[in-house]
Amino acid sequence: MERRPFDDRQLDALLEHLDAIREELHTLNRRLDTNETLLRIAGEVSSLNESLQALAYAALGRRPPQVRRRRTG
Repeated sequence: MERRPFDDRQLDALLEHLDAIREELHTLNRRLDTNETLLRIAGEVSSLNESLQALAYAALGRRPPQVRRRRTG
């Protein structure tokens, strides 16, 4: 099967499609970078939360926390 060369109009259309694909890939890469950053932040917040819980229980000593419940009604 022999391929014939592109004419100018076909080449311009192909280049437009490639530009659109490039722009979409650029957008997706930005989103992935943002998601990775958010995942790292979530991990740090989780670690901080665990540390704060450990400190809170250490401050209580051997006593369990005293929780006051509100009465409904």
